[in-house]
Amino acid sequence: MRNILIVTAACAGLMACQSGERTVAGICKPFPEAQPAATDGAGALEDCLHRWGYTLAAGRDDAGTVADATVAACTAPLTRWNQQSLTAAAATPEQAQEGLSLLTGQPSSPIAEHRTFAADRALFYVAQARAGACKAPPRRDGAPMTAPEK
Repeated sequence: MRNILIVTAACAGLMACQSGERTVAGICKPFPEAQPAATDGAGALEDCLHRWGYTLAAGRDDAGTVADATVAACTAPLTRWNQQSLTAAAATPEQAQEGLSLLTGQPSSPIAEHRTFAADRALFYVAQARAGACKAPPRRDGAPMTAPEK
C-alpha cells in the first residue's frame, strides 16, 4: 500500500510539471506565397508584422518587448502606409484628418491609428506564435522572409 502511495505521489508531481508548456493546435496563421501589392499599405504592414512577430516570438523577452521590436522592424511598411494616407488626404482636403477613434472614442488621426494597429497586431502575433509554437516564416529563393523593407 505504501509503494502505491509513493508511486501515485510521484506521478502527480510529474504531471504537474508537464502542464506548464502546452501549445494550442491549429492556431498558427499560414504565410501567403505572394507578397501584398505595393499599393496595399495595410496588407504590406500586416504581412511584415506577421513574419517578424513569429520570428521574434522565440525570444525570451516579455511579449510587450518583443511586440515593440516587431513594430520597429516594420517601420518601412508602416511609413509607406502613412504616406499613402497623407497622399490620399491631400487629394481630398475636405475630409477631416482628425476624428474620434472607433475603438477608444478619443481624438485621433489616421497615422496614430495606424501605429496603434501595428502595436496591437504585433502583440497578437507574438502571443499567437508562442501559444501555438508557430514556426518562423519560410525562405523564398534563399532570402529571409522577414526583411523589414519587404
